[in-house]
Formats: sequence, C-alpha cells, structure tokens
Amino acid sequence: MLRIFALACVCSIRDYGRIESVHQMQEYVRTLKALEQYRLWAAEDDGEVLPETDKPVEPGDQYEGIPRLIRLLNRIGDLPTNTDVSPSSVDVSPSSVYDDVLVSAVKRFQSRHGLEPDGRIDKGTLAQLNVPLTSRVHQLEVALERWRRHPYDPSRPAIVLNLPEFRLRAFGSTNNLELEMKIIIGQAPDRKTPLLSSQLDTVVFHPYWNVPLSIQHEELMSEIIKDQHFLRDNHLEVIGSQGNVVGDAIQDNVIESLRAGRFRLRQMPGPNNVLGLVKFVFPNEYGVYMHGTSAQWLFSHPRRDFSHGCIRVEKAEDLAEWILGFQSGWVRDRVTRLMQGSQTVGVKLMHPIQLVTIYVTAMVLESGEVNFSEDIYGEDANCEKQLSAAASRLSLRR
Repeated sequence: MLRIFALACVCSIRDYGRIESVHQMQEYVRTLKALEQYRLWAAEDDGEVLPETDKPVEPGDQYEGIPRLIRLLNRIGDLPTNTDVSPSSVDVSPSSVYDDVLVSAVKRFQSRHGLEPDGRIDKGTLAQLNVPLTSRVHQLEVALERWRRHPYDPSRPAIVLNLPEFRLRAFGSTNNLELEMKIIIGQAPDRKTPLLSSQLDTVVFHPYWNVPLSIQHEELMSEIIKDQHFLRDNHLEVIGSQGNVVGDAIQDNVIESLRAGRFRLRQMPGPNNVLGLVKFVFPNEYGVYMHGTSAQWLFSHPRRDFSHGCIRVEKAEDLAEWILGFQSGWVRDRVTRLMQGSQTVGVKLMHPIQLVTIYVTAMVLESGEVNFSEDIYGEDANCEKQLSAAASRLSLRR
C-alpha cells in the first residue's frame, strides 16, 4: 500500500490535470478492484511451488503437483471451486491425475497469460503457474500507475493499443468496446514501439511503402547486390533524388546512390506490399504508424514483437470500416472496393480519433478477468524501481 500511495502522491503533483480523466476510465476502476482481490489471494496463498518434470505434463498423465495445481486454479478463478476433479478411472489416485477438467482450467490460465492454450504444462506454463501471487499484485500496482501516466478521454472514440498484450481495442463515444484484434509490435529490445498519445487523422488505401534508410542499408543492400532480380521480385522501385522513378534495374551507379542514400527504395502498392492494403496515419515524433500486412500467419504466434516499430493490425479492413464509420457516406462496401482496387487513395478524417499506445502487463477486462503479459520491453521493471524509490523517499520523510 505504501508503494501505491507514494506514487499517487508523486503523480498528483506532476499530472494533476490528468487525474479526473483517469478516474473516469473503467480500466482504472477495474484494475483497482482486481488489485484488492489479488492482495487477498496473495495473503491467503501458501506459496507452494509446483514441481518440475523432465517432460511436459500431458492430459492423462499423473503429476505430483496436482493438489497444489487445483488449489491455485481454484483460488484465481480458472477452476471453479465446485468443479469435480475426480478421475474417471478407479485405479488412479484423485490427487495425482491431470484430467480433462484440469486441462480445461490450465487452458484458461494459459490464455490469460499470453501462452499457447494447448493444455500442456511445459516449462513456460509451469513458470507462469509458479509466479507468486505477490508478484501479480505488483503487476497490478504498476498497471494502475500506467493508467495514471497514459490516460485517454473515455468520452470520445479511442483506439487503445496495449503493447505487451499485443492487442488493439477500439471504443465508441460512450466508451463501449466496439472492435478488438491482435497486433504485431516492435521487436524487443532494440526496435520498441514507442509509448505515445496522438490523433489518427488519415487512412491510406493501397499505400506505397517508403523503405526506411536503416532497412535499406542494413537489410536490403546485400540482397540487391546478391540477386539481380531482387527488386523486381519484391515489387521494389528506385526513387531518385528528385522523386522520380529510376526503375528496378541493378546498375553500379544505382547501387552506389542507394548506398549513399541519394536514391531511396519504395515498394509498390498491392497484396504483396508489407503494409498490406491500408495504413493508418497519426502524427508522432517517432515516424511510426499502423498498417495491415501481407504476412497474416504471424498473428498465430502468442508473442508478436516482430516489427521495426510500426504496428501491424490483424483485421485492417474492419479497422478501416470502424474509423471511417464516423464519417458520412462510408459503409463496408465502399471500404472493400477501395481495398480491392488498384489506386492509392488517402482519406483525411474530418474528426481525428484519439490513439494511445500503452504498456499494461495486467489488463483487467470488463468481466473482471485479468490478462497478464510478459514484460518484454522491461518497462515494468523500470516502473517498479520508481515505485520503490518513491516509497523509500516517503518513508524517510515520515
């Protein structure tokens, strides 16, 4: 409690103008309730550690940690307390079998913790099951601080991107959740998607991809030199210093100009474009934006930090429809026609939509369920240090 109180004092001085918006946010209220619940669970829990095994525990296996597993899953709600976990076979001890009921409960646990919900208790799942509930309390404390630092206005439409959860949520003018999807974010640790607050103001159908110089130099030049058909096969064209299209032929003078940065690369619009068929632009100092992707299979991964910093969205057409739905004359068919067309079309929004990227590793849903995520960028660890330092300073003053 001292840690939270200390940070509340610091933030009330530094960010006083935000406090009212924060307390209007349902996410903040839900997180506070979840924190109270997890504090009780942590105080009641015996902290027993589940034993490791040489191989993953599969459905039907016997496992000596079953009694602890039942107690833990009962406590945190993944296994209802009135559930019968007795094995179907009379030859098996009810305290040792990993049966179908427990498998289903573990799958729910895995889904809430960013794991593949396959029901197998492998090293990754075991590690998450063995995280002390006191550590979950700390995650929720940090989540409260995150919402204080990066609130949005719940009285207006908003797109909220939670980076460690790899999730986009779009809220209407009454703060109702209207759209949700997976996202791909910047790769840890060197290509992090930044935390920001902006206004999404433009939707571009069939965008060009202007290749960043860093990617041009560090990743593509070697391929271009090695393969004379690389530019053509990847629908790339060379843009001269005057903005003119030089072509896609590999010549010594072209290579030299690309190396020097006098010439740039861009990828032509279409289904093979790395941005997909639509991109979403919002002003920011980092040069990042949201876009679709030609690599949809990447969304099947539980952990999705694959990009250079921009955000790839799972359902670009749905997002375009939702955004443009706030403007007169925009319906699904019109969005589909533009995405299936061949022309690059930019649409400027009459009323930009607020967009925030946040970093919350303990996201509390409307149902009260908590989704815990890995601290892939180390941001929670940094915030923990600030919480501890603030609490120490407050303690010294008393």
